[in-house]
This record gives sequence, structure tokens and C-alpha cells, in this order.
Amino acid sequence: MRFVVRVAVNAFAIWIVTLLPALQVRLIPFAPGEGLQVLLTLLLVGLIFALVNSIVGTVVKIVAIPLYILTLGLISLVINGFLLWLTAAITGNWDWGLRTGEFWLTVVAALLIGIINAVLGGILRPRRDERARG
Repeated sequence: MRFVVRVAVNAFAIWIVTLLPALQVRLIPFAPGEGLQVLLTLLLVGLIFALVNSIVGTVVKIVAIPLYILTLGLISLVINGFLLWLTAAITGNWDWGLRTGEFWLTVVAALLIGIINAVLGGILRPRRDERARG
């Protein structure tokens, strides 16, 4: 259930970031219909972004522990930008998906996605005491 919430929150956060044209992040929808196209594209990109964060992100963050210490955690901005860029590279193999522009704008987009994920994730994810009861 938590992964489904994470995918939905990622999709919403990516949609919010795509509304800001200065960040040069855009979605290329596919066939069914405009509203459904955007929804399906966002959910698929959110799923791929969640998988990239879960698999690749975990490995990169463990390997980069010395850089976290040296930069007092600021390297996380670059790592999150890299993970967003990697998601765009994966979805770039198809006619739909996430497209990014300049790397540093991708880092800013990743920062905004992280903030949105933190806020919405804190609101929507079930808390430990609620999971123990249910």
C-alpha cells in the first residue's frame, strides 16, 4: 500500500513540476485521450521514478555516504537530480515519458519533487500506530 501511495504522490509531484515551464520538464502523452493520456503517463513515470529511487537511489546513497559527510548532505540535491535524469533517460526510449532540460534545472525540479513528496507523503502515508491497529 505504501508503494502505491508513493507512486501516486510521485505522479502528482511530477505533474506540479511540469506546470513550471522554466524547469524544462515536460510529459509526452500517448494515444487514448488527453486527460487519460496525462494521467496514465504521470502514473507510469511516477512508477518508474519510485522504482529508480528504491533500487538505484538506495545503492547510490549508500556508496555516497562519504560525500554526504563532506558536503553536509548537500550532495543529496545532485543525487536526486541524477535520479530524475535517469528516470527521464529510461522513459526517453519510448514516445512518451519525462523529458528534462539542463542538468541543474533538473536538480531544481528534483528538489521541488522532494519537497512535495515530503509534505504529501507525511499526510497520506499511514502512521505506525494506525498500521498496528488495522
